[in-house]
Amino acid sequence: MTTEKSLAAEADSSEQQQTKEEEGAAETQKQEASLEEGARQPSEGQPVAGQKQKASNGDTPTHEEQSKKERRTSEGRGLSRLFSSFLRRPKSQVSEEDKDSDAPKEAGGDQKEPGLGASPDEDILVKAPIAAPEPELKTDPSLDLHSLSSAETQPAQEERREDQEPESKDLGEKEGEEAKEEHAKPEPKQETPETKAEKDLKAAQKAVKRHRNMYCKVVLLDDTIFECSVDKHAKGQDLLKKVCDHLNLLEEDYFGLSIWDTPTSRTWLDPAKEIKKQVHGGPWDFTFNVKFYPPDPAQLTEDITRYYLCLQLRQDIVTGRLPCSFATLALLGSYTVQSELGDYDPDLHSPDYISEFKLAPNQTKELEEKVVELHKSYRSMTPAQADLEFLENAKKLSMYGVDLHQAKDLEGVDITLGVCSSGLLVYKDKLRINRFPWPKVLKISYKRSSFFIKIRPGEQEQYESTIGFKLPSYRAAKKLWKVCVEHHTFFRLTSTEAIPKSRFLALGSKFRYSGRTQAQTRQASSLIDRPPPQFERTASKRASRSLDG
Repeated sequence: MTTEKSLAAEADSSEQQQTKEEEGAAETQKQEASLEEGARQPSEGQPVAGQKQKASNGDTPTHEEQSKKERRTSEGRGLSRLFSSFLRRPKSQVSEEDKDSDAPKEAGGDQKEPGLGASPDEDILVKAPIAAPEPELKTDPSLDLHSLSSAETQPAQEERREDQEPESKDLGEKEGEEAKEEHAKPEPKQETPETKAEKDLKAAQKAVKRHRNMYCKVVLLDDTIFECSVDKHAKGQDLLKKVCDHLNLLEEDYFGLSIWDTPTSRTWLDPAKEIKKQVHGGPWDFTFNVKFYPPDPAQLTEDITRYYLCLQLRQDIVTGRLPCSFATLALLGSYTVQSELGDYDPDLHSPDYISEFKLAPNQTKELEEKVVELHKSYRSMTPAQADLEFLENAKKLSMYGVDLHQAKDLEGVDITLGVCSSGLLVYKDKLRINRFPWPKVLKISYKRSSFFIKIRPGEQEQYESTIGFKLPSYRAAKKLWKVCVEHHTFFRLTSTEAIPKSRFLALGSKFRYSGRTQAQTRQASSLIDRPPPQFERTASKRASRSLDG
């Protein structure tokens, strides 16, 4: 009986134990379900999630499975205890403890459940129902050890945050540095129309400075002004060529450009030298004049050349550089009127028509009457014939083609030195007192303000003689010397001399006349093959305007 009772009691106790185990398993399942709701987002690659999925299946659990479930239940209870204690702590304390923990990042990374480190998931964990921790679980070391494995994930997540934050900081710092560099770099300014116009103006000014053309003004022999622009490095011959082309002159070697220093003193522009080196910063204003007066104007080929020579001589007469007697003034004046107006016509010409012409420095009524008388005597004389008659009479004048320079002799007496086609002349009180023809002159030189000429010995002389003159300045002495060199070369030589190129230092001036000589000019003029150029005399225009009213 006893044995039967004992067996029955053992059976009842086994049944009760079995029912308790089933109830415990049910409670464990409920707790696991609640934990799964709180810590959802399981991954298939993690072992814990896989075990929870197996437990959620409806299959009948075995004894081993129940023991595993019990261990998982204890682990879940430890996890819930850790979560509850962890969440109840302030975040600052948690962060400090996580920073102080020595657990490496890699140790917790393998066992970490996904979603525990992200801030949105923390909000989910706080809202999820968590089972109240049991008192006896707090002292169980095995549960604490298991809970550490899950708790280690938190420092790892915090380390990951810290790793991410420095990256974001680094990116922010890089962006800040890039912004600073962009600010440091000169930002391209938006070009407004004004700035573009200013840049274009500056570029144009630079281009003008780089390739600057100089503005020139040339007063011609008929008192008209010729304006042109030449390169700033242009030479005198370039400007002279432009003027002669404008005037349609081919026999241009007799003419030149001059700069008037004073009303009675002028300096000739050197054709072989740059203009800017001769004007010395002053305005580029020049006059077109006859430089070499031909001894025989009839040998000039074209009428237009003789006409401009007549204009030059008329200027010389009016200004007083070419003194004339009353009879000569009347004769030359009559030829001028015949050249400008043609034959006398009482129906066209008023009694005072001669007063329109400037024929002499001190023009009188008596001179005008004499000119009218001579003009009436000319019949069928063409303007070209009148110009030639004018030149044939003008060339006989003693001061024809003489370039005058003020000087003093060795005794200090004021004299005037004249250079012409025949040689060097000496005047005193407007009278010629001495003459040195070019064949008799051996050498001409200057030193400081003194000018010297060396003369060949005469028939009764054995030695050469040197005569000196005193000029107002060094420049005046040099200018006189250059004029003498040019006239001697042009009228006496058949060709120009080339400047000797010496390797050693050569004393004295290297100036040489670089143009053609009179012999070369005559030869070139004989080759001119064009019809006589048609040109209009300026005085004719003036007379026609006055007659038309």
